[in-house]
Amino acid sequence: MAVDVPDFIDLERHRELAGRGLSQPIRRVLIALTSAVLILGLLNVFGQRPDTLTADSAKAKLEVYAPAHLRGGILYEARFTVFARRKLNHVVLLLSPGWAESQQMNTIEPSPAAQGSRDGDLYFTLGTVPKGQVYRLFLEFQVNPTNVGRRRADVALYDGNTRLLAIHRTITVYP
Repeated sequence: MAVDVPDFIDLERHRELAGRGLSQPIRRVLIALTSAVLILGLLNVFGQRPDTLTADSAKAKLEVYAPAHLRGGILYEARFTVFARRKLNHVVLLLSPGWAESQQMNTIEPSPAAQGSRDGDLYFTLGTVPKGQVYRLFLEFQVNPTNVGRRRADVALYDGNTRLLAIHRTITVYP
């Protein structure tokens, strides 16, 4: 029993896919590119898994735990840990402008004794940290959706006016 071909159906084009020679490779390339972006995202290429960077001196150790790769619109937390090897009388953390550029600082815990700006850098006065003690400062940020690019996000630890150590880092913000 023969079946009639429905109206507007061209067997060569619709069943045999004649004339679609170029569209198949293009479709496969687009699917492969989409899959590659998804796999790179799963591998944390686009953020936000945090990295730990440390710096040591005879007086103190500074640890920064924050992501180096971010996406626009994302919320993230940075943790700054000061380990006092000797008594630190007037601890100050100085953050370069890259920490605030096109980002909002939502939360600071615990509240520093003082905070402000010095030549575009952000500073947080943490007070005294006795020998053998640890001070942790948590900052929560949100990245502006239009913020894209790379910038310096350095951190320096001071005891009064004496610079004890610094951590140099770069952050990358993806759209």
